[in-house]
Amino acid sequence: MSAVKKAPGAVSTDAPPVPSSETTGPVSSAEDTELLAALGYEQKFDRKVSLWGNFALGFVYLSPLVGVVSLFAVGLSAAGPPSIFWIVIIGLGQLLVALVFGEVVSQFPLAGGLYQWSRRLWNGRYAWFTSWTYICCITIGITSTALYSSDFVASLFGGTAAAPGISSTPGQRLLIALAITIVCLVCNSFGTRVLALISKIGLAAELIGIVVVGLYLLIFHRHNPISIFVDGMGTSHGGGYAGAFIAASLVGLFLFYGFEACGEIAEEVPNPARSIPRAMQLTVVVGGLAAILAFAGYALAAPDLASIVSGKDTNPIPAILQSSVGIVGTKLILVVTLTSFIAGVMSQQAAASRIVFSFARDDMFPGARVFSKVSRHRRVPFNALLAVNVVPVLIFVFVYFSPDSLVRIVAFQVLAGYVAFQMVVLAALRMRLRGWRPAGAWSLGRYGIAINAAALVYGVFAMVLLAAPTGNAASSFIDRWIALIGFLVVSAVGLVYLLVAKPERKSTAPEGDAIEIAARLRDRAATLNPRNRSIR
Repeated sequence: MSAVKKAPGAVSTDAPPVPSSETTGPVSSAEDTELLAALGYEQKFDRKVSLWGNFALGFVYLSPLVGVVSLFAVGLSAAGPPSIFWIVIIGLGQLLVALVFGEVVSQFPLAGGLYQWSRRLWNGRYAWFTSWTYICCITIGITSTALYSSDFVASLFGGTAAAPGISSTPGQRLLIALAITIVCLVCNSFGTRVLALISKIGLAAELIGIVVVGLYLLIFHRHNPISIFVDGMGTSHGGGYAGAFIAASLVGLFLFYGFEACGEIAEEVPNPARSIPRAMQLTVVVGGLAAILAFAGYALAAPDLASIVSGKDTNPIPAILQSSVGIVGTKLILVVTLTSFIAGVMSQQAAASRIVFSFARDDMFPGARVFSKVSRHRRVPFNALLAVNVVPVLIFVFVYFSPDSLVRIVAFQVLAGYVAFQMVVLAALRMRLRGWRPAGAWSLGRYGIAINAAALVYGVFAMVLLAAPTGNAASSFIDRWIALIGFLVVSAVGLVYLLVAKPERKSTAPEGDAIEIAARLRDRAATLNPRNRSIR
């Protein structure tokens, strides 16, 4: 089925019948289907992801457990235990972004999130570049999460009492990443219900791995005093502690994105205008608190903290666990961690496939007819799902031949993600200044402009940190500026295609910007209930 074609300003007020579960039509309430039609599209997905399922999806994508175990040694070696404060700083900044996103998704609860929002807040060309940047980011996200899981799988099956934490070989890393990607692809192909179920399992695994283990370490296996969190432990490396602390910002910056995935599947969530903003905020707040608990627990329980800070121990988590809970307990926790990795890859695949589907539904790139298809029985954009895993597989092979390239790839990934986020934040602020009054069911009210502006200031600060040179003076120019160089190369490729192909001119997307659509939604609300002259 193709997008519903409407004349600008036209709104359907005839509520369609609720599809029966005995038919092959998608499962959706009449109200949700009508709101989608008012935005110019037909219902194609089953709405089976509850508020908690949506929160779980965003949480396992953000994955504080995966983030902390992956970045724990990096943060400590850069700035010592005080690097934990970056979790607080970046968490507060990303909460501002989540509040802005919540207000936008409440008015535009459409599959494809960032693409749909930026299109209506600015225009098709701006939306294309935003989406190009974000798709590149999330594709690399699938890659890095699968590859980072390899050391934990190697420790699970190969770790011993003498060496609980081992690093995977390039060959093992390739095979493990391929296996996890294929398993997640197969699970995602079974539909929204399976995605929601595994996301909830991943959420339970995260909470067990963080809350239970973190509290246990804090209460029963503290080897270090609380005062370590104000002690840099000699990490200035001759360049002053301020520079070392700035370098440790990656601990927070790499951790706090993924909440936007809640909005990528908006057409699979009942009452999305209300539930998705809540899910985004829960993801950031609960994820941040969990990350702080996990980081603090591991730091205080580390039997040889000095070796981690000095950079001698680059995979310390298994050793910390074994000294605290023994070899059997360590293996069980590694199973929990691996579950979180799998749920994280699944959520990234789902988010990427939905934005590709949404892109294709509007005829925004070649092959749109193929990628806009949704399977009849499972209600999954399988072609798009398959496509978003092609580049990760190619990168797996590249990393096999160039193992040191993974850090460079991840550096680009995070910068691209923050740029895409801030393009939406900037577009929202621009539209507000032009008179946009958000008409969604969830709103920031009179605080909207202030929060939007603060989110933009924070975002620029974060992008500067991510684009800044890394490493030391002995590093090559490319190594020090790899994040910015990678972003500029990818951006140049996208801009060339955008300027040459002009995909926005061929697009079949429904017309109307945020101001016009807000007026339509208010008229719709007044038509359905004359007592309500606006949506609040």
